[in-house]
Amino acid sequence: ELGVERRFVPESCPREVRPGDFVRYHYLGAFPDGTRFDSSYDRGSTFNVFVGKGQLIAGMDKALVGMCVNERRFVKIPPKLAYGSEGVPGVIPPNAVLHFDVLLIDLWNSEDEVQVQTYFKPEKCPRTVQVSDFVRYHYNGTFLDGTLFDSSHNRMRTYDTYVGIGWLIPGMDQGLLGMCVGEKRIITIPPFLAYGEEGDGKEIPGQASLVFDVVLLDLHNPKDGIVIENQLVPESCERRSQTGDFLRYHYNGTLLDGTLFDSSYSRNHTYDTYVGKGYVIAGMDEGLLGVCTGEKRRIIIPPHLGYGEEGRGNIPGSAVLVFDIHVVDFHNPSDSVSITVNYKPSNCTVLSKKGDYLKYHYNASLLDGTLLDSTHSLGKTYNIVLGSGQVVVGMDMGLQDMCVGERRTVVIPPHLGYGEDGVEGEVPGSAVLVFDIELLELVSGLPEGYMFVWNGEVSPNLFEEIDQNHDGEVLLEEFSEYIKAQVDSGKGKLAPGFDFEMIVKNMFTNQDRDGNGKVTAEEFKLKDQEAKEEHDEL
Repeated sequence: ELGVERRFVPESCPREVRPGDFVRYHYLGAFPDGTRFDSSYDRGSTFNVFVGKGQLIAGMDKALVGMCVNERRFVKIPPKLAYGSEGVPGVIPPNAVLHFDVLLIDLWNSEDEVQVQTYFKPEKCPRTVQVSDFVRYHYNGTFLDGTLFDSSHNRMRTYDTYVGIGWLIPGMDQGLLGMCVGEKRIITIPPFLAYGEEGDGKEIPGQASLVFDVVLLDLHNPKDGIVIENQLVPESCERRSQTGDFLRYHYNGTLLDGTLFDSSYSRNHTYDTYVGKGYVIAGMDEGLLGVCTGEKRRIIIPPHLGYGEEGRGNIPGSAVLVFDIHVVDFHNPSDSVSITVNYKPSNCTVLSKKGDYLKYHYNASLLDGTLLDSTHSLGKTYNIVLGSGQVVVGMDMGLQDMCVGERRTVVIPPHLGYGEDGVEGEVPGSAVLVFDIELLELVSGLPEGYMFVWNGEVSPNLFEEIDQNHDGEVLLEEFSEYIKAQVDSGKGKLAPGFDFEMIVKNMFTNQDRDGNGKVTAEEFKLKDQEAKEEHDEL
């Protein structure tokens, strides 16, 4: 009788050999005394055959039925189920009992299809693999018995390919369809949908079933455009970005599987760039159009609008990129100062002009509301001479034509503010500034070009009055004492907001035409006299 001893049965046995199946197995063939007459191991190749189709001796045809892959059986076959009374000349004597130690390696049927077992699927699956999509995935490739023949993990590089257009074996083309990014599945492929009778000529033998443990990392189609997902849009959005605008934004950049490849937050510095001018990848150029200050959006960029097949740095080739951005501010180089009057007193007749001395309070912030500075917190006003270069150009513009008690918001683009460099530790480079201003005091300045004016008639003997010791020369000390006396008595007025000694020294230097530290009567001239002489010369 046929004897079958199951020496090892694996815990998992999803499938057993049935008549008509094709099997690959190793064996040792011996006689009852232990003499070996054949071995597949010696040949370095499994024995490959259909079961139950008369291609085996009858005993082996029966002994293989019900086996699992990786199962080991010891089989005793009597002569009537082996080679009978004739034997095999030179190998098997007549009426020989045969012993076989069999290990089943592989099992499939010609009616098999690709088997897909998903063991992890993300909760969100906005898109699945379709024919002509391009995918990036990792895999471990094994035979049915678990022997590893290839792994993308070992190469530390994904396998990147189109699906459904013949770049893959047919079984993998089928097995990848319908997958989500992040999904993990086991794809079992019969040989006629893999490498067939010949194998691949290297690691994969002929007639081998293949098992791929796959995780999908990336997915796109060459026809894809960018995808924009709005996450936060401010209720008030007076302006949206356009081509040519300059943006400052923060971002986190990830791959589709969530792997972080870059972040402006980690550098504690916004990314600053023009939009629509080719300064950034094409997908980002497009994705940054139409944003509001303060807006948060997700921009998904296919590789042909990102870094292409080559990738860049730690961004792999053919990778879909996901940018979560937060727009901090934007402006256009053609922008001027924007002034919004929030309150104006009913009696508003005296308006600020160049040369006026102003005292005002302000709160300074960025467009996103980040507070930079405030005079209120210092408990004192900010005092300047308007148009004298004591503040940024945009503030000089924003304070023009303002009356005492007026409150206004002044928005200053960076080219009229602190420019590309900003102020280290205080104002970021290329930042739009917002000032909420209240003018508290205005002292009218002098006509342009004047540092001192007379409130009445000018003495015809002015030089003699200044030259107190009547030596025909006026020193800086004499000049300074005289000007101070005129101001104190109300006969003269200095330009407000400047240091007295600086003004007087400047006036004296203008009169000391030969630069010897003394002013003579010939050198001394009033401003209207200077203008007349220059006009006459012209």
